[in-house]
Amino acid sequence: MTYEQILKDLQAGKVRPVYFLHGTEPYFIDLIADYAEKQLLSEAEQAFNLTVLYGKDADHLAVLDAARRYPMMAPRQVVILKEAQDMKSLPELKGYIEKPMETTALFICHKHKKFNTGTKFGATLKDHAVLLETKELYDDKMPAWVQEYLRAKQLKITPAALGLVVEYLGTSLSKVVNELDKLALNLKPGTEVNEAHIETHIGISKDYNVFELHKALGERNLQRAGRIVNYFGANPKNNPIIGAIGSLYGFFSKVYMFQFVAGKNEKEQIEALQLRNGWFLRDYKLAANNYSRAKLEDIIGYLHEYDLKSKGVNLDSNNYDDGELLKELVWKILH
Repeated sequence: MTYEQILKDLQAGKVRPVYFLHGTEPYFIDLIADYAEKQLLSEAEQAFNLTVLYGKDADHLAVLDAARRYPMMAPRQVVILKEAQDMKSLPELKGYIEKPMETTALFICHKHKKFNTGTKFGATLKDHAVLLETKELYDDKMPAWVQEYLRAKQLKITPAALGLVVEYLGTSLSKVVNELDKLALNLKPGTEVNEAHIETHIGISKDYNVFELHKALGERNLQRAGRIVNYFGANPKNNPIIGAIGSLYGFFSKVYMFQFVAGKNEKEQIEALQLRNGWFLRDYKLAANNYSRAKLEDIIGYLHEYDLKSKGVNLDSNNYDDGELLKELVWKILH
């Protein structure tokens, strides 16, 4: 089942005896466990019928003892085993899962990695439990996910602001949701989130970020690019060089590709560059006019070279810091 299906069933009162939630994306697992902990029982029922255990501190006997109890003054009890990946005796729950208590809802949360369902215990889970495997979202899926999450909060977002969120927050959904919730808390429903909102409530600068660096380099604006790179050097924690180089590679790769489709119409250009919309197309077009094909090939080579240097490979001196490496890279791009 998907996490949406599981939540929908729980909200409708369709509660099964055993849920096994595992995978590399903890956000969906936490979402279900949090609902089970806070919503399946009333506040009064929770006092006697909610048990939360942790795999590092409990063994299968503690889980069995909790799961086999009868609920008190409630139709069911809820038992949640968090961090189940730390419980060595987890497979010993096999017998219970084959014949669970109908008045117990047991949620087993196995986070950060996929459980091997090819084992005997795994086969039991497939036959007798609600099984959910969560997977991390790929980079290309994040923009749509962020838009949908904000839409559910009655917020819209501009393409530029969306780019900042995706570029700087990455694919950890727990981290992304934590920051997006700040927007929902501080902005009125119906607001279109822009770069100023992102800077105010999340702390990502609207003037000094990788997209502004793309624009400055695309325009061959030495002073503007220099100010941004100096800002990155002064704030390395929020602007790591590896992320900057990866972003620049994506930008200049698109600029290089644009040169081959410059004569096509906008729709064909968007398709060729695999863009979601035409928002950044003008930046690629401008840069393609300012750099020859040969220079772009050199730039892609520089990016590969400085990616290695940022990781300590082929450094000319041990005295380089990330800020100096990035300045040197940008100078080579512009000259």
